[in-house]
Amino acid sequence: MLNFTVDGERCIRCGKCAEDCIAEIIEQEGKALPSIKPEQEENCLQCQHCLAVCPAAAISILGHNPGDSLQLKAGSLPPPDQMANLIRARRSIRHYRDENVAPELLKKILATVANAPTGVNRRELTFSVIDDKAVMGRFCDKALNELRQAIKDGKVAESAGYLLEAVPAWFERKQDIVFRGAPHLLIVSAPPDAPCPQEDVAIALAYFELIAQTSGLGTVWCGLVKWLLEILPELKPLLGLPADHKYYCMLFGVPSIHFERTVQRDDAAVVRKVTL
Repeated sequence: MLNFTVDGERCIRCGKCAEDCIAEIIEQEGKALPSIKPEQEENCLQCQHCLAVCPAAAISILGHNPGDSLQLKAGSLPPPDQMANLIRARRSIRHYRDENVAPELLKKILATVANAPTGVNRRELTFSVIDDKAVMGRFCDKALNELRQAIKDGKVAESAGYLLEAVPAWFERKQDIVFRGAPHLLIVSAPPDAPCPQEDVAIALAYFELIAQTSGLGTVWCGLVKWLLEILPELKPLLGLPADHKYYCMLFGVPSIHFERTVQRDDAAVVRKVTL
């Protein structure tokens, strides 16, 4: 049940909820209140646009009250120059302090990132998180030990290249070139039957990275961890990662270094003006 309700005293019959309904299931004509026919409820995408667009805060849906939403007013969002600075200032962090991120901060960040868009609003992402550096240390040790054994057993192809160097780097030189000494790991995954699972994963991680940056944290997209999990799929259940999910990995924590300025690569992308 959608629990689509309209406060008749608040509603101004502007029709904006019906106009912006993606599924086109909200009806509103004249002085009648907006409504959804019972047989149309299953077509709802649960996007909550009707709740968000209503200027009178008259619509509730899915048990959500508009009064519990953040109010979007002038100045609610960062101006373009601040967003530009954030994007330019973002750096991959590979040096971290040996400390945990505050649980309250991580919980708040993940709750925010849960609002990231997904294809057809499927919202079937899974966040697998190692939020304790002691757990991270045990996982890193287990993963690298199993990688060493897999190499000895001839289960790792020569094409693994850089990943093959992780074993001597760790066991001979105590250099962690896979996990980078990060205290935490986030894996975002989506089921293979989602409309665009890999894109959903990438968008969520990009959102996480940017809000982490503003929260004093550092992150790095880590293809080596994903590569490791592909070589050693038996590690996936330890992380709560469904075997068939599409996923990607991000290391994060409190950085032990500070960048003093942005880099200069505004011309890094090819821009082609399309004319028809």
